[in-house]
Amino acid sequence: MRIASLIASATEIVCALGLREQLVGVSHECDFPPGVENLPILTKPQIDTKAKSEVIDQSVRKILQNGMSVYTIRTSILEKIKPDLVITQDQCEICAVSLKEVETALCSLTLPTTRLCTLQPNFFHDILNDIKRVAEMAGVHDRGENLVSQIQNRVDFISHRLRPVGSRPTVACVEWLDPLMIAGGWMPELVRWGGGEPVLIQSNELFSKPTWEDVRKADPDIIVILPCGYDLSRTQQELSQSTLSDRLGEFRATREGRCFLVDGNAYFNRPGPRIAESAEILAHILHPSFLDSPEVPDPFYHIWKS
Repeated sequence: MRIASLIASATEIVCALGLREQLVGVSHECDFPPGVENLPILTKPQIDTKAKSEVIDQSVRKILQNGMSVYTIRTSILEKIKPDLVITQDQCEICAVSLKEVETALCSLTLPTTRLCTLQPNFFHDILNDIKRVAEMAGVHDRGENLVSQIQNRVDFISHRLRPVGSRPTVACVEWLDPLMIAGGWMPELVRWGGGEPVLIQSNELFSKPTWEDVRKADPDIIVILPCGYDLSRTQQELSQSTLSDRLGEFRATREGRCFLVDGNAYFNRPGPRIAESAEILAHILHPSFLDSPEVPDPFYHIWKS
């Protein structure tokens, strides 16, 4: 089977299922496992992804207001590689190519036997279901069940290990810096499993856009900054070149050394197999004495001091 992935999390799912050799095309954001970036690139952003977060937000808003797509599909390459299965998502037009865009592209091509697999990762259980869906459509049902069991067992271990924790710190997870956005979706679940209590978003909502004053009033014990699409160094750079650092300096969590920068791009914002590592990283940050350091590359977090 020839598989084309239009979103980074799907690429990781395919590879975790042992189907790396069947990948024939990926998105411009696919970078894990190493080497997949050398495959034919099927998507292209319509914005400058290296711009500051405020500029990116403004560009995305303008494109969407005009009824356009943030990304385009390189249909000529897609037709050339002739995939049997195309994997995309139907969650967020900002995160990846929209489902409508993919359906339009496939209709315009001469790929009558190509099937479409659509992922919808709103919450943690959706991520597991998406893994099963990919496995089923790729003909490796048992591998999908095994991978899901491994991820669930790791998360269950964290929850069980931290059950005796007496003090549960309040946690604000920052999904975007300018404008401010608090992470929803699966993040409140990860916070609770990691021994904390989420603030500003307590349930499995998708997004929240509070003001910095709202964060100050919530006065979280811990702030975890995990901008969507940003690795650790990119987040550090963003904070060092803007007034955001001064804003963060106003919070008790920052003054007391409990403002953590993490790799949102590789872990927390990518709804694939590494959601298990994400849970382990967060749990270790919240309760380092209860949980050993996760087996991920160092450094996996940075304490921000304004």
